Amino acid sequence: MIEDLIREGQLIKTRPDLKKAEKSIILAENKIEKAKVELGVEIYDNAVVSAYTAMFHTARALLFKDGFKERNHYVVCEYLRERYRNTVEMKYINELNVLRTTRHKIIYGDDETNIKEIQRAEAESAIKTAEGFLVFIRKLIKQ
Repeated sequence: MIEDLIREGQLIKTRPDLKKAEKSIILAENKIEKAKVELGVEIYDNAVVSAYTAMFHTARALLFKDGFKERNHYVVCEYLRERYRNTVEMKYINELNVLRTTRHKIIYGDDETNIKEIQRAEAESAIKTAEGFLVFIRKLIKQ
């Protein structure tokens, strides 16, 4: 799968870059803080998008560490699913993908999705998952 993504130009091999990985972790931390602020003012859809963005940047840190750059959000999920399936808990990889599709629906619209339907509990869960994923990946990168 990873070789297919490289061949298709969706995943680009680069030099491993721990500085970029750390910058991505910092972006993730900032997005989690933003999500908490949005949760606090009851902007639940934005809080979910910010939590997803935190997870995306957290996952992207692994790509930078491994020497890859992605061309779209889907590739990040697939890379983790293949490369880290025995290292990263599947709940994080699955939730990253679920939030990816939720983010897409919120940002680009979806006839079946009503943004007002996103509830506090969903935003809280997304933030909690993003925090757990960040803690786990931060440790993994430092190994």
